Amino acid sequence: MPMTRMRALLGVLAVALLYGALATRAVAHPHVWIIFEATVIHEKGAFVGVRYKWTFDEFYTAMAIEGLDKNRDGVYDREELAELAKVNIDGLKDFDYFTYPALAGKQLKVGEARDYWLEHKDGVLSLHFTLSLASPVLMEAKGLTISVYDPTYFIAFEPAKTDPVKLSEGAPKGCEAKIGVPAKKPGEDAALESLQAQLGALGVDITKTIMVDCTGP
Repeated sequence: MPMTRMRALLGVLAVALLYGALATRAVAHPHVWIIFEATVIHEKGAFVGVRYKWTFDEFYTAMAIEGLDKNRDGVYDREELAELAKVNIDGLKDFDYFTYPALAGKQLKVGEARDYWLEHKDGVLSLHFTLSLASPVLMEAKGLTISVYDPTYFIAFEPAKTDPVKLSEGAPKGCEAKIGVPAKKPGEDAALESLQAQLGALGVDITKTIMVDCTGP
């Protein structure tokens, strides 16, 4: 096996391959930390996917980039990281990219990831990619949520502290995307409690779930 391929596989170990090996046993605490930013994509009256930026912790970054600075200039450019980006995306596909969309509590499927690339900046790696929903969700539909988490807690996902989620350009003015529990509206207490119960049963922290609301003016 070429050395670059071996390095890439070692780098993605924490995200995909090692995850698979450990999934059968209890994990008490995370081993990889990811800060996520998300843009929910709206096109032609429907929500069709999410554009991500996942920033990895420094320890994962150090392991992943070892040996990838081919020209030894101290800079890890997109070309040098391209193979690692592909290995990451290929591995994440087996786990639905740790993305679990739902509509009114009913699970939806995700499609294929595209437009992926890795960036090395300020000592950490960030994975950029776009993930489609298998079926578009009409703007009129109520209760669209997108949860980003690892059920085994081997990987800890946290929303960015500043502007963690937004809607893409062209989204209707009456819609918004945010992290956490949506504000209660008259007559919606029961529906909100039901949503919280459904997500809780899946092990999802509702305070870290992307909520899309199109009930505004």
